Amino acid sequence: MDEETIFAQATAPGKAGVAVIRISGPLADSALSALAGPLPEPRRMVLRRVANPSNGETLDHALVVRFAAEASFTGEPTAELHLHGSAAVVRSVLDALAKMEGLRPAEPGEFTRRALLNGRMDLAQVEGLSDLLAAETEAQRLQAMRVMEGGLSRLVDHWRERLIRAAALIEAGIDFADEDLPAGLLDGAADAMETVLAEVKAELSGAQAAERIREGFRVAILGRPNSGKSTLLNALAKRDAAIVSEHAGTTRDVIEVHLDLWGLPVTFLDTAGLRETDDPVERIGIERSRKAAENADVRLWLQEIDDGAEPEIALSDADLFVISKADRGSAPDGLAVSALTGKGVDLLLETLFNRLRATAQTSSHVIRVRQRVALERGAEALERCLSLARSGIGEPEILAEELRYALRQLEALIGRVDVEDLLDDVFASFCIGK
Repeated sequence: MDEETIFAQATAPGKAGVAVIRISGPLADSALSALAGPLPEPRRMVLRRVANPSNGETLDHALVVRFAAEASFTGEPTAELHLHGSAAVVRSVLDALAKMEGLRPAEPGEFTRRALLNGRMDLAQVEGLSDLLAAETEAQRLQAMRVMEGGLSRLVDHWRERLIRAAALIEAGIDFADEDLPAGLLDGAADAMETVLAEVKAELSGAQAAERIREGFRVAILGRPNSGKSTLLNALAKRDAAIVSEHAGTTRDVIEVHLDLWGLPVTFLDTAGLRETDDPVERIGIERSRKAAENADVRLWLQEIDDGAEPEIALSDADLFVISKADRGSAPDGLAVSALTGKGVDLLLETLFNRLRATAQTSSHVIRVRQRVALERGAEALERCLSLARSGIGEPEILAEELRYALRQLEALIGRVDVEDLLDDVFASFCIGK
């Protein structure tokens, strides 16, 4: 346990109905007692007068609660004061805590870091909590909650258990090479590795979808100049996000609008019209448009109702061909929209949502690049080990070492190996009170 006791406001700063100040560490109980008198029973919330220990001045009347180390978020003795949420009240209590010997303000993410170091959470759960704090859509919330509640951790425990049994069979062949051991030990180890490898690959297959939910799907709106791209973006955003003009080449850069599409995070990209041009600035915009198209999850090709030419880019099955300016005439079968009147926009969004939802439903527990890389390395080591075991040409010592490496990579997912160099990056995005 860290000998220092830390404190911070755990709720967002600014005027509010309630503000929570959290204290964690060996001096949490004594700090609470100095501010609010006799300690209540653990996990029993009581109303107390909060006073400045130095002069007895009343700072507030607040609900206070304390937690024993084994029942707290951080794994340390913890206390909370639920104050009236004015900036003056919060500041006066924080100032009083800062003057107490042995206490100091918490650093960003330090409460959660202590929860990790004290075994209350593992690294994957911490990353899930970080994503939960940043979640803006329902899909992001559900995904983060699934990881924070231990979904990935349980998978790793399951894989670890099976691979340890496989390692034991391989090690038996090394330690008792001169003994008459039952036949098929190596086959049993290979079977266990094959099962785990299949499950790891299944998680990897859904990693890209999970990363898209976390970061947001990217939908590029493409078309020739004056095809209605900026007008459609403004209609989707319900504001003037892009300049609309009858002059071709008005859009010179990629404009992004972030939307919550029925729970899915989606970034729509308005791009420069694709055409041949001698204008050097417009050429830069067109090049950026093509790059945005390459990196998009879905591309919407907008084409005017009377334009019968082929699209400037090759469309895949994931993309959508959309007739624009449908208010100007009779549109052919298929998706047709008028951003001015709203005709067809709801159908376009519904079609796009169904396409993105189908991708989102394939997502796995692997929500970060770090996790995906660890799984990929573990899978590669398992494949090498399995190939050697099935071929019968691998030395048991080499098999055992490959399997240990695979185990280390899988355990890195939840922080059971040395991940100290990762922690600063993980906690940098946390707020101070968490």
